[in-house]
Amino acid sequence: MIPNVLTVAGSDSGGGAGIQADLKTMLALGVHGMSVITAVTAQNSLGVQGAWELPVDAVRAQYRSVVDDIGVQAVKTGMLASAELVETVAELIADTDAPAVIDPVGVSKHGDSLLASSALASVRTKLLPVATVATPNLDEVAQLTGVHVESEEQLPEAAAAVLAYGPRWVLIKGGHLSGDAVDLLTDGSAEHWLRAPRYDNRHTHGTGCTLASAIASGLAKGLPVPEAVAAAKEYVTGAIKAGFALGAGIGPVDHGWRFRDGA
Repeated sequence: MIPNVLTVAGSDSGGGAGIQADLKTMLALGVHGMSVITAVTAQNSLGVQGAWELPVDAVRAQYRSVVDDIGVQAVKTGMLASAELVETVAELIADTDAPAVIDPVGVSKHGDSLLASSALASVRTKLLPVATVATPNLDEVAQLTGVHVESEEQLPEAAAAVLAYGPRWVLIKGGHLSGDAVDLLTDGSAEHWLRAPRYDNRHTHGTGCTLASAIASGLAKGLPVPEAVAAAKEYVTGAIKAGFALGAGIGPVDHGWRFRDGA
């Protein structure tokens, strides 16, 4: 059986992030990707020109339609936009017997807000507690916890602050720091430091969505969290290295880099 992975996220019309990136990642990693669309964006390489969230009833109906008939081996969340959507999705995940990867998307690569400020409390108190793995970047850590990370040495402090909200594991993504791309995965006891070369490539749109979807794909295959995260880090590093120009702004990572490399 091919594992089934469900992404609950927004649509990126430019194809580099969101639902589109999630499904491409899942295909590349050998799982069956399914989707619950939470919002539609008008988006390209220059930024987000518009965003329209879907009604809660539409999101709930999509989720129940897939889970009740097909079933899922992992769930991944991305853009949830509003407090009402955050709370609805958290409730649905809590009632689903599958690991959940929570990417607490706050802003786009271009700095466009994708989460209402009024929804932050719901992310902290409703969504993070149902996460098997939470995957915030440093901007999202600051937004959620008030901890501002400026060096690798501060990553454990950031992880502890996020873990206080209840996820089983947290992956603090240190990609915004200088030097190698270093991330910290921890459950509060074991620490796993993941390092990769930093490639001089500005075309990195969709990195966070891709990483979270890759982790969910690994969990759906039955990998333990540390192994799923390590495999996802390897995949996204290759995708960043192969990122390509698209339009006049920031292009996407290459979800199909392994096919082109023959790997």
